[in-house]
Amino acid sequence: MDERKADESSWFGRTAKLIQERFKSHNKNFESDLETEQQYKERWRSIYIIYFTMFLISLGFSIIVTGVWPYLDKLDPTAGKEFMGYIVAANPFGQMLFSPLVGWWSNRLGSIRIPLLASLALFTTTSIIYSSLELFDEHRKHWMLWTRFLVGVSSANIAACRSYLSAATRVSERTKAVSMISLAQVLGFIVGPAIQAAVVPLGDEGFWLIPHKLKLNMYTASGWINVIFSLFNMYLFLPHVFKEHKIAGREAMLKQGKNNEKDTWKQHRPNYFATWTLIVAFFVIVFNFMLLETLGTPLTMDQFAWSKADSLKYMGILMSVGAVLAIITFASISPLCKKFSEVKVMIWGGFLFMVLGRAIYIPFNNDPPVMYDSELKLNMTLICDKVLYNRPNNEYDFNLNETIWNLNKNSLDEVAVKNLTFNCGEDLLGCPSSQEWCSFTPAITLTQFIIGYFLTAFGYPIGVTLIQTIFSKLLGPRPQGVWMGLMTGSGCLSRVMGPVFVTHIYEEFGTVWTFGLTAVMMVLCLLWLLYFNKTLIPVEIILEPEGQELKEIHLVRVPLSEKVEDD
Repeated sequence: MDERKADESSWFGRTAKLIQERFKSHNKNFESDLETEQQYKERWRSIYIIYFTMFLISLGFSIIVTGVWPYLDKLDPTAGKEFMGYIVAANPFGQMLFSPLVGWWSNRLGSIRIPLLASLALFTTTSIIYSSLELFDEHRKHWMLWTRFLVGVSSANIAACRSYLSAATRVSERTKAVSMISLAQVLGFIVGPAIQAAVVPLGDEGFWLIPHKLKLNMYTASGWINVIFSLFNMYLFLPHVFKEHKIAGREAMLKQGKNNEKDTWKQHRPNYFATWTLIVAFFVIVFNFMLLETLGTPLTMDQFAWSKADSLKYMGILMSVGAVLAIITFASISPLCKKFSEVKVMIWGGFLFMVLGRAIYIPFNNDPPVMYDSELKLNMTLICDKVLYNRPNNEYDFNLNETIWNLNKNSLDEVAVKNLTFNCGEDLLGCPSSQEWCSFTPAITLTQFIIGYFLTAFGYPIGVTLIQTIFSKLLGPRPQGVWMGLMTGSGCLSRVMGPVFVTHIYEEFGTVWTFGLTAVMMVLCLLWLLYFNKTLIPVEIILEPEGQELKEIHLVRVPLSEKVEDD
């Protein structure tokens, strides 16, 4: 027993000593000429706030992606999947247009606080409108389109956030910081649908916030959650919480002994071919990730004959598991990069998994999916809207009067009408007859869908993180605001084109063409990166203080006796 106590005592002693040594090494950060301990703490607090902001920007986009199709179909059954693609694309389109303006504004002010507070206020307002679309009697699909566009405008602060992150970190901290900001974004993309799934128990009807006008249901709850997160984020940017500390320029000046930051840039000229290659690669990988974000819900409803609630619930569960896999994947990036080069891990760990994830979705040797009459479903929905809710149907030229009056007047209560109309068309499940390819194209199996999604959950975090990490290293110590803006614009463009392209191809030509074309896109990008992989490796520049060149002189010992004899 005494020996056991002694062992435990020695173990605790060793642990305490190890922790003490860690804190000693950690405190060395405060002994430099760059910052005090208090400034160090404030700087990293500001970086953590940037992480949360990037998470919120991604969450604001993804939290509605799985619910936008059933919500749109509920508000306006005449809208169609192609219009849904425009709604999903409106967010990144607004972000792409206004990112340069927000970047210029923050540079002009020399601070990101006011631009961030203004953008978050816009995000809050538009999220409230999105959750209140039932208050509008007409043009609901267009109001939804505009709210998503304005949410995109509010998320134009992403380039300013990335630029500040580059300015607020040392070279030794930057890889970790870029990885963490990538993790925050990926988690935002994946956690959003999980939150949407968590509110599914509210159901399609929900409960009244404003009697007979506004409901809180499984579609509108996501918008109100955005409002709460945004108000908290605005608080974090108040002066007593968020304090800006830019250290990168001072660090480069100190290391190189320069008097201004511009002189430090001359030591490192970025490889423009490599940087533009990574920008294109970023476009391709985000484009393919958006494929599942956009088509996930309608695809499962078409292929597996799931209801709206089932699709939201099961997609949320799947994406929650994907979030866990993404976290595990992020934890594996650093150990993998210690054994292999970052470029190889990006290619074989990121892009190869994404290629496999796209290819496995191409259906083969299965029966076509279950189908329903899309015209009948639309008519049943419009009858319910007219009889139960007295909503106008001006956007669809359909004479409801004869159908309505053919119903027994004594049974025009809500339950009877829903029974006569297949629950307002909601019980008609499967692939719509308007998509002609459904009648002959093999269905995707649930096993295919799950395996393909998990391959994406492994590949996307590795690819998107290492693209940004290598990109930042290629640029060197110079301010990266403009280049990060280009990288952001590339991601925005892919999120604009992706939803519009994939929804159009999917609705017109089906799963074979949709996943076949995206798989070819990923293969071409993989081969390009593989061929130029050596070009993508960042050149490490060792900055040595003055007088270090003396180490390169090779001194040879000459015996004194030889010297005397020569004399």
